[in-house]
Amino acid sequence: MPEPSADLLDDDHIDDFCRLHPRWSYDGTALVAQVKAPTFLHGIDDVAAIAQVAEEMDHHPDIDIRWRNLTFRLSTHSAHGVTGLDIALAERIDAIVDAAP
Repeated sequence: MPEPSADLLDDDHIDDFCRLHPRWSYDGTALVAQVKAPTFLHGIDDVAAIAQVAEEMDHHPDIDIRWRNLTFRLSTHSAHGVTGLDIALAERIDAIVDAAP
């Protein structure tokens, strides 16, 4: 599988991704997802697993934790927008939170 690209994606590509992944929305600058974990500790476990993946990818999301509510913002700062790296990380985040209880 080829490495995800750090090239900017056009709005149509991003909109298509969001239609296929309803957890995610596009705010014009970043992909954004909100997740409600079953408990605070489950949310922290999800964040720890996502942090591990982010380190492996060398691509780090902005994460906001408010009790059981997690918000993820993905953009490639060096590209000033959403790239294939963000799409790849969003898919990995989905897999982690979908596997959680």
